[in-house]
Amino acid sequence: MNAEQFLDRIRSDNDTALSRLGSSKALYADTAGEMDDKTVLSAAADAEHHAAVTYERWAEDETDDAVAGAFTETAAEERDHYERVAGELDDHEPGEAVPAIQQYLRDLDGTVKRLGGFVGRTIAAEKSKEQFTGYFVGEADPQTAQLFRDVGGDLDPQLERAGELLESVCADDEDWDRAAEAATGAIQAAYDAYTDSLESMGVNPKPVC
Repeated sequence: MNAEQFLDRIRSDNDTALSRLGSSKALYADTAGEMDDKTVLSAAADAEHHAAVTYERWAEDETDDAVAGAFTETAAEERDHYERVAGELDDHEPGEAVPAIQQYLRDLDGTVKRLGGFVGRTIAAEKSKEQFTGYFVGEADPQTAQLFRDVGGDLDPQLERAGELLESVCADDEDWDRAAEAATGAIQAAYDAYTDSLESMGVNPKPVC
């Protein structure tokens, strides 16, 4: 297997979850139904902050220098994303509640699983960035919509980075399978949080809208 095949596999295996994470209900779930600019920006900033913390922690104890460097680079990107999004708010302190996907990622051990989780988180993040962009387009705020397009522009390089590293560390099909399990687990953690949030508000999470 190679990186391209791996990414195709993850997207195919998680098609339903990803389509729902890419629906308009996903942002409603992320904000607990509070669809105003401040709440949306705060939710986005919190997500970037906690992603940065995860990658920083991974970089600290990763034994493969190339992988550690990739985690460090990604952490810096996520920290920059946080600062840019939080800069749209008058004042922002990251929320203490760690998103479910980041809780899942922080429990992963080993280079292969973490790289797989990295892929899963990045693919899920593609969907959330689309929703944040779409929200501000709908609010007739092209400047903030462009901010989220720009932030989302780092995702393809992150996936390329992760794919190249997986090709270097996966020695056999078993390694690729472990990476795929971790990637799917990350997406599923995000999807479960989406489902739980909507159900808690009495909203059916299944129909895509």
